[in-house]
Amino acid sequence: MKYPAFSRMIPILVMMALLSIGSSGCGSPSASQSGLAMASMEGMPAEVQSAPIVVQQAYQFAAANPEVLKKIPCYCGCDDLGHTSNYACYVSGVDDSGKITYDSHALGCSICVDITQDVMRQLKQGQPVSKIKAYIDQTYAQYGPSNMP
Repeated sequence: MKYPAFSRMIPILVMMALLSIGSSGCGSPSASQSGLAMASMEGMPAEVQSAPIVVQQAYQFAAANPEVLKKIPCYCGCDDLGHTSNYACYVSGVDDSGKITYDSHALGCSICVDITQDVMRQLKQGQPVSKIKAYIDQTYAQYGPSNMP
């Protein structure tokens, strides 16, 4: 059985699919794509820019949301590095002009990134930070002590 009307639509469907892929982009997510405030990749260290997308997203989120991640602990043992929150896994300092100095720790630590990705997911679901922190404590305490005082 032939479907002449459908066969004429195939080029249109292919074009729509290609346009959809092209417009979704391969670059960094923006606030409108993720629903969260995300810092630009511009100005981040080359190691962050070449990292897997989940790591890039975690750095972007951390830079744009210090008020959230400073309330979230990390459980990877980074308290030995002087880290006092999940935020410190990404940012070692911010000068008076707002210029961020990035910490490279989270580039090689899946626990830090997993915690941040969980925070991002739960914020998108509308969870308050207090509930997110409780979830992080319950889920990640098995990996080591909290780095929060």
